[in-house]
Amino acid sequence: MGTVLTQRHKIELVTIYEISKILNSSLDLQRTVRQVLSILSSHMDMRRGMISLVQPSGELHVFEASELSEAEKLRGRFRPGEGVVGRILQNGMPIVIPDVAQEPFFLNRTGARSLDGVSRIAFLGVPIKVGREAIGVLSIDREYGRQSEVNFEADLRFLTMVANLFGQAARLYQSVISEREALLMQQRHMRRALQDKYRLDNVIGRSKCMQEVFAEVHQAAPSKATVLLRGESGTGKEVIARAIHYLSPRRDGPFIKVNCAALTETLLESELFGHEKGAFTGATQERKGRFELAHGGTLFLDELGEISPGFQTKLLRVLQEREFERVGGNRTIKVDVRLIAATNRNLEADVAKGLFRADLYYRINVISIFLPPLRERREDIPLLIEHFLDRFNRDNDRALRIAPAALEAMVRCNWPGNVRELENCVERVATMARGERIELDDLPCRHDRCLSRMLQRNFAGRMPEKPAAQAWPEDLPVELPIAPAELEPDSAAALPGERERLLRAMEQCGWVQAKAARMLNLTPRQIGYALRKYGIPIKRL
Repeated sequence: MGTVLTQRHKIELVTIYEISKILNSSLDLQRTVRQVLSILSSHMDMRRGMISLVQPSGELHVFEASELSEAEKLRGRFRPGEGVVGRILQNGMPIVIPDVAQEPFFLNRTGARSLDGVSRIAFLGVPIKVGREAIGVLSIDREYGRQSEVNFEADLRFLTMVANLFGQAARLYQSVISEREALLMQQRHMRRALQDKYRLDNVIGRSKCMQEVFAEVHQAAPSKATVLLRGESGTGKEVIARAIHYLSPRRDGPFIKVNCAALTETLLESELFGHEKGAFTGATQERKGRFELAHGGTLFLDELGEISPGFQTKLLRVLQEREFERVGGNRTIKVDVRLIAATNRNLEADVAKGLFRADLYYRINVISIFLPPLRERREDIPLLIEHFLDRFNRDNDRALRIAPAALEAMVRCNWPGNVRELENCVERVATMARGERIELDDLPCRHDRCLSRMLQRNFAGRMPEKPAAQAWPEDLPVELPIAPAELEPDSAAALPGERERLLRAMEQCGWVQAKAARMLNLTPRQIGYALRKYGIPIKRL
């Protein structure tokens, strides 16, 4: 025959079920404990429920209690072994006091009980354990008349189950808190590391033009104004953008970057504004865009000059109103974002040609900072080489140094790819160096650059300088009124070797002059004159 549940057993089962739901509903431990004690009082008639937890000092303090004032809770402090509560913690065993008025060990430290003798007050306490360690005490009061009888054994059994549930919840809570503190500490360390990495003190440049850039960055960083970073590819626009962010009041907010040239118009819209679930094929769930992710921080739009005219209109509205709708949605989202844009294009020329909206240009061109190319700050090249070489040595446990002749050769190079090209060159040379010092012969581009330097000497003084406001390379070669006969002649012995190098470069690049010019560190104009000088016909592919 099945076991017949008594009324008490039914109440205990319902109470345990409700308590387990509460403990699993939230990680706010104090709120859940308050609810548990309230259920003990209403369902089981257990008065003045109290949970005391061990503190780092070793003392037992009241964590939460029902029917106790704040002052009474503050008085509930016990050392291990002190009073009944202290003895429960020390021994790890339950204790029942049938009549607290007759028990000398019962201290009534909170002062919440009136021991007038009208009715008896029984005290029941059980340890709260995590594994074998007692971390606290769960205690309650039972009030009953002189002639009444109370089943203390059943009460202790029930309280032990509640204490076990609370111990499991406390273990989970401690685990979550520990992980959260570890993540916060890691985040603080990462933030400090990023601040150290991207602070302006670590942007290498002692040249006058870079010192002017640093002064402009320090002046612009504290404001909310939009910043436009201009300059050739590889000049360090992203590093400067991060430095502006970490020098600003938004340093604790996110720094989000987007390369506008790497995405189509449709993908760029979804990337910046996000999309709703079902907005297009493959949109299986809603996704926040970069503007939302950058809320409270900085959004860096790299290669802004490459966006299409259609998307320029959409971007203009966001920059004006600081609000947008996700793709496929109609809910307006407002954001607090500081914008930093970067481009290597001549936006003024694009505006004149109708390739870039004038109103968008004026919107982003609030504070304009121009980053000079590496060839205009050659005094910074030795510092950069030393920095990249030191980093390579740390990462690869090497002790490489560079010979003066090799350093001088690298300083004289034009570096059309700027700092990025210099960094890659140092890493390549350091990796392939066989000794403990990088010599001139270790430079893989030395022989090819003999042609480059010779041609540059030939053209020196004949090429007009670009104005400072137009430091962007032109896409197509422009013919100059200089005939081949006007070029300085080289020795007869040098001509065949230089012609062969030029032919080899053109063949490797599929007879595309622009690619061959980059390989030989020449401008498109210079390689055009070189082809004419050496009588090399241009193949039409």
